[in-house]
Amino acid sequence: MPTIDCDPAAARERLADAGVRIDEGNTPHERWRADRDGAVAVAYDDKVVVQGSDPTRLTALLRDGGGRAHVYFDGASRGNPGPAAVGWCLVTSDGVVAEGGEPIGRATNNQAEYAALVRALEAADEYGFDAIDVRGDSELIVRQVRGEWNTNDPELRERRVRARELLERFDRWSIAHVPREINERADDLANEALDDAN
Repeated sequence: MPTIDCDPAAARERLADAGVRIDEGNTPHERWRADRDGAVAVAYDDKVVVQGSDPTRLTALLRDGGGRAHVYFDGASRGNPGPAAVGWCLVTSDGVVAEGGEPIGRATNNQAEYAALVRALEAADEYGFDAIDVRGDSELIVRQVRGEWNTNDPELRERRVRARELLERFDRWSIAHVPREINERADDLANEALDDAN
C-alpha cells in the first residue's frame, strides 16, 4: 500500500488533468478519493494512500512527475497485412512501471510497429516522465523517426508525424534500434495480445 507524501490539492489537480474521476472522501478525515484501473487513492491532510491490485498507474500520476524511463515497443502482424497487435513496456531504475499489449485489427508489420511506438509514447507522457530513451527492434521505424530514412508510405508518414509530436512533449528523448532479445518483453506482450484475440 504505497503512501505518497504530497500536497493533496496538487495531487488532485494532476489526477484531474489525467482524466481520473475524483469523489469526496467517505469519512471526515478523507479529503477526496479517486479510482483508476483497479486502484483507489485516498487523500488525507499531507499524504495520499493508494490501495488495490495495481497501484502503479495511480502512484505515477500522483508523484510530482519527471524522471527518466526506458520505453520499449514492438508491433506484430500475422500475414503482413493481417491480424496485428502492439506491445510496450516502461522501465525505470525501480523496475517495470507499466506495460501493455492489445490487438489493433488488421495492419502491416510496419503499421503495427508505429502503432506500438505511439501507444508507448502516450503511456510515457501519461506517467509524466520528462526524459525517455526509446528502444525498438524495427530499424525502419527507428531510422524514419530519427529522419535518417524517408517515409514514402502516406499512412506510415502520418504515424511518424504523430510519433514526433509525442516525442516533442519530453524535455529529452532518444530512440535507438536494439536486437530482438533486448526488446523481448514488448515482443511477448504483442504476441500474447494476438494470441488472446484469436
